[in-house]
Amino acid sequence: MAVATGFFDGVHLGHRLVLERLVAASRRRGEESLVVTFWPHPRNVLQDDARDLRLLTSLSEKKGLIKELGVDRVEVLPFTRTFSRLSTREYLEEYVKGRFGGEAILIGYDNRIGGDLLGPDEIERVAGEVGLEVIRTDSLGTPDGVVVSSTKIREALASGDVVSAAGMLGYRYSLLGVVVAGNHLGRRIGFPTANMRLYEPLKLLPGNGVYSVDVESLGRHFKGMCNIGTRPTVNTGSDRTVETHIFDFDEDIYGLDLKVTFREKIRDERRFGSLEALKTQLELDRQTCLSLP
Repeated sequence: MAVATGFFDGVHLGHRLVLERLVAASRRRGEESLVVTFWPHPRNVLQDDARDLRLLTSLSEKKGLIKELGVDRVEVLPFTRTFSRLSTREYLEEYVKGRFGGEAILIGYDNRIGGDLLGPDEIERVAGEVGLEVIRTDSLGTPDGVVVSSTKIREALASGDVVSAAGMLGYRYSLLGVVVAGNHLGRRIGFPTANMRLYEPLKLLPGNGVYSVDVESLGRHFKGMCNIGTRPTVNTGSDRTVETHIFDFDEDIYGLDLKVTFREKIRDERRFGSLEALKTQLELDRQTCLSLP
């Protein structure tokens, strides 16, 4: 059994390099491949700023993306304060070898394992001492030299740069939730919107603005535009909402799943002096989205 272990938030291109090596090594050895991951995120358990952390993938999304890469098994360990105190040696002996029967472990360029937070070189030494073969992988950079990491992807999304985020993820970022009732203002001005409540509350929302998006609902695919923000033209509060106008669509989908995939940010959110001015801008936004490749 060849094993890779880590949180793998986003299952981005750097993670994919590790997981592709895992699958290749397992097949070469004639064994199963296994990913051991954790939930919740260690920062949610250990750090005071946990309330500010937002994730790139829910647990179910993460498992699905890992399996899509050909990994045979995904095991999820509950991350607790007690678990966090295990040393690297204890974790490798008790879990990777003991519970899961691992014989080889993949180590990425920035891997940290155990309460002693050993780095890749030290992990390799300890792994060898407990009888695990070690397979090393290097960092992966984008064409402009940026090293891919979950933190950099979160920063890109928070700024609204969904294009750069997609370049580091290896796929377009998306949100999944249920359609809930809104105030029906969009319908009154000719732009009905599907208001979304996320299934994973800790999922990161891209920065405020209007985006060209792909939409999935009712088992079908559509084009649309999505506004993320506080709706300053009609609202004085600070709560952020996710509202999607689906092009050429007028069906009741309240209470149903909605998946919104981000293609490109087309403008910042802003306050308009009247509903008529807002309507005029929304028509321009629609034309912009439809003109994009």
